[in-house]
Amino acid sequence: MSSKAFGTCAGVLAAVGFYVLPAGSHHDPMAAGVSSSASIAARHRDDALRRARPRIGVFNRDALIAEPHDPTGVLTRDEVSCTFVPHAPGGTSLKFDCALDDGEVIRVKYAHQPEIHAEVAATRLLAALGYASDHVYMVHRVRCRGCPRNPFVTTLLLDAIGVDRDDTSRATGNDQRDFEWVSVERKFDAAPIEDETRQGWAWWELKNVEVPREDLDALRLVAVFLAHWDNKADNQRLVCLDQPIGEDAHGCRNSALMIQDVGATFGPTKVNLSQWRRMPIWADRATCTVSMHAMPYRGATFADARISDAARIRVGTELASFSDADLRKWFADARFPQFYESTDDRKDLDAWVDAYRNRVAQILTAGPCPL
Repeated sequence: MSSKAFGTCAGVLAAVGFYVLPAGSHHDPMAAGVSSSASIAARHRDDALRRARPRIGVFNRDALIAEPHDPTGVLTRDEVSCTFVPHAPGGTSLKFDCALDDGEVIRVKYAHQPEIHAEVAATRLLAALGYASDHVYMVHRVRCRGCPRNPFVTTLLLDAIGVDRDDTSRATGNDQRDFEWVSVERKFDAAPIEDETRQGWAWWELKNVEVPREDLDALRLVAVFLAHWDNKADNQRLVCLDQPIGEDAHGCRNSALMIQDVGATFGPTKVNLSQWRRMPIWADRATCTVSMHAMPYRGATFADARISDAARIRVGTELASFSDADLRKWFADARFPQFYESTDDRKDLDAWVDAYRNRVAQILTAGPCPL
């Protein structure tokens, strides 16, 4: 093995051991804007961003307390069977891609990582508030045919030493491995809008979106409520709701903003009750200013903003609409009690509900926000 490959392998193992990698740049490389000679894809992307809707639906209580819609019925079973796809999925969390019997490829996160629980809960809340979100299911057991013992590490190591992963595929009917209490992700069904250099969108780019201020402020306030601090551009997604970008000369006519990676929420860092409870909603309550400057990465792409009173009232009212029973079921379905220092599940759930109510109260008792 070359010294370069060895160094890469060591880095992979260190990343898996500590569930963290150096943050790198959280600034969009195109922050200075797109030049007049920008490509067609870049112009289509910026036009779609300018007209993108933050919210695509209406408040729906049921989306919080029920599994996401599963048209095949496969992902809501206690056990899901699939075949390992020898592909390095990227990122730092332990995950792998797996093909269902009908050919659909799903993403599985394993090993009891806190972000598994955060993603299940956060995507349900976003859907309940009317935002586009990926469908993330908590599954008791995934039975993977052809899976190595640690799929994520294995695929990265094979990449590092230059081994053809197809030669290592061992999928047979008798060769299978079980992963318990995992999350399974099915992407929101809409084409991503990207160009040659940009995937997703940065929060500072909201200044270029020409929709009512209330809608943009509501999205900002929801992100602060969740403590979505890992908000680099790749962790948001711009999608086309009518046809793929570039299909015609006008690009996408119906675009939407998504928060696509919400594993680093309910903290910081991830699923941390004491920190989530202590983290204030407002940087300045008198002016209804929100900020993530005190969070990891010093806010990343999230610029400080003053929230309009209409957005404050809308978000606070909708978040307050769920009953305690709804909230307990929501947290229980995402298996949150495992990450609180108590053996009493009911006490754990009540503590999370109390923290939730406290954060909602901070929103509702502020204001009126200045114009």
